[in-house]
Amino acid sequence: MVPQPTVFAAGRTGPWRIESSTAVLGEGLPVAPRLTVAPAATPVVDAAWCVRGVHGHARYATAAEARELAARSAPLGRREATCGAMILVRKSAAWWALAQDERRELLEERSRHVSAGARYLPEVARRLFHGREMAEPFDFVTWFDFAPSARDAFDTLVATLRSTEEWTYVDREVDVRLLREDTGAPVPGG
Repeated sequence: MVPQPTVFAAGRTGPWRIESSTAVLGEGLPVAPRLTVAPAATPVVDAAWCVRGVHGHARYATAAEARELAARSAPLGRREATCGAMILVRKSAAWWALAQDERRELLEERSRHVSAGARYLPEVARRLFHGREMAEPFDFVTWFDFAPSARDAFDTLVATLRSTEEWTYVDREVDVRLLREDTGAPVPGG
């Protein structure tokens, strides 16, 4: 998979209306009414905030898990998926001090992150972007889209993940909820 840098820019224009932006942990983001998602090379003008991330290979999923997720996942940008969410997460220094295998153990063997997300497929589509190596304020930008009928399922998924041991390593989280008003909107990282 070729890495796909993407910019998420909040401002006065864009196909996604920002319904809410909640600082779950740490500092929030400036208020803005709309969100645009575009290739990272796209010039950003008059943005209240923007974050970038690279969609690439899955870092913590095993080959079997990656195959299962791919088989069960729906594509982003489905016509009925007019609800969106962007969960911005920064992990603590303690998380990054762990070895890769220790992070994997915490993520899946102890917190069941991958398997929890898989329970909500294909209703909730998702894509993970990495921002840490780009010196972004968030290590991870997770993009979700779903139909209005799946809002409760999405909220349950997020609550489940926030209750895990893995989430004790999060030191900043912003939860941005969105409504797509342009069904031809670009798909993040697509």
